[in-house]
Amino acid sequence: MKRRIVLTGAFLGMLSIILGAFGAHLLKKWLSIEQLNTFEVGVRYQMYHAFFLFFLSTRKEIALNVLKTISNLVVGGVILFSGSIYLLATNHLTVFDFKIIGFATPLGGLLLIVAWGYLFFTILRQKS
Repeated sequence: MKRRIVLTGAFLGMLSIILGAFGAHLLKKWLSIEQLNTFEVGVRYQMYHAFFLFFLSTRKEIALNVLKTISNLVVGGVILFSGSIYLLATNHLTVFDFKIIGFATPLGGLLLIVAWGYLFFTILRQKS
């Protein structure tokens, strides 16, 4: 389980670097400063949560089922939050109108908040 969390964190981190470079070097020709900034928010949150998964994998005091739940919440949250931001920031470059998936951004953000909250309350309930 912890190996899967580390691999997932490594993949999300690698992908955030690729997408960040893509945004900074290739998309700047086609996106406004505001759209690039929006795209960067998705990259930043994806990287934050890649590090969060690495942190999770080091915790020995947290049960594996809790780690699995938090990891799944983070992955789902990153896909919905960052993924929808990427699509919305580049919306005008495609024929499909991604504005109809705008609900995914706050839903993904909620999953990320729940993941952090679940970790917080799990540790809070443990005896020191």
